Amino acid sequence: MTRTWFITGVSTGFGRHLAEQLLSAGDRVAGTVRRLDSVADLVESYGAAFHVSLLEMTDTAAIRPVVDAAHAHFGRLDVVVSNAGYGLMGAAEELTDEQVRHQLDTNLLGSIQLIRAAVGHLRADGGGRILQLSSVGGQVAWPGGSLYHATKWGIEGFADALADEVAPFGIGVTLVEPGGARTEFRYGNSQLAPKIDAYAVSPASRIRQVLEERTSLAIGDPARMAAAMIATVDQTPAPRRLVLGSDAWTAITDALEARLAEVREQKSVAFSTDL
Repeated sequence: MTRTWFITGVSTGFGRHLAEQLLSAGDRVAGTVRRLDSVADLVESYGAAFHVSLLEMTDTAAIRPVVDAAHAHFGRLDVVVSNAGYGLMGAAEELTDEQVRHQLDTNLLGSIQLIRAAVGHLRADGGGRILQLSSVGGQVAWPGGSLYHATKWGIEGFADALADEVAPFGIGVTLVEPGGARTEFRYGNSQLAPKIDAYAVSPASRIRQVLEERTSLAIGDPARMAAAMIATVDQTPAPRRLVLGSDAWTAITDALEARLAEVREQKSVAFSTDL
């Protein structure tokens, strides 16, 4: 069946791969970008099957009108992919207030408002799917990524609760947790905080070194990852999480096992505080 997808950030990265694969397969895509010229080739190649809108995710007041317009244009939305976002790296003390706000507004508040705007349409249309791009960084936290992790751990909590809220309406929610992928995310879209020399001795300096040297190649194939995301829409029930990449699987399982071991050690203390 032909589906209609709404995807934020289709100019590069996962959003671009998703749009290209879906359009070539005959689906319809409503995509958002920050520059129209970044998808001129898709407009030319796919015509009426591709509807593009300008959207800056920090402009939360503009999100609902864009979603509403896409729904009106195609008459329905079957799958909503909250994809747009970026990484802000640096020690927590190094980050500027402006950087903190922009990261939260883009990755967390923008994603929340997008999903809130879409849920009503999916419910009224009888169901659908929501794919929220999280990250291995939504389950694991490394020094130098505190604000990025805050947004991903935050959106995971939101989506986990949302999934049970909307299940009675036939809406499935999947959190996508990719590891490193060969997209523009690492060296094109990530931002660094201003440097504080004292943090040269901190583990937080490692991520700065990686981004400045640009010598580390990610293991993940973004085209294969996009195909795996698309495949989840045919799975019933919707998987709550989709882990992509051997690096993500290893890091997440190690982190969860370590966390569970720590919690289990606290059983006697936890029970001792009951009335």
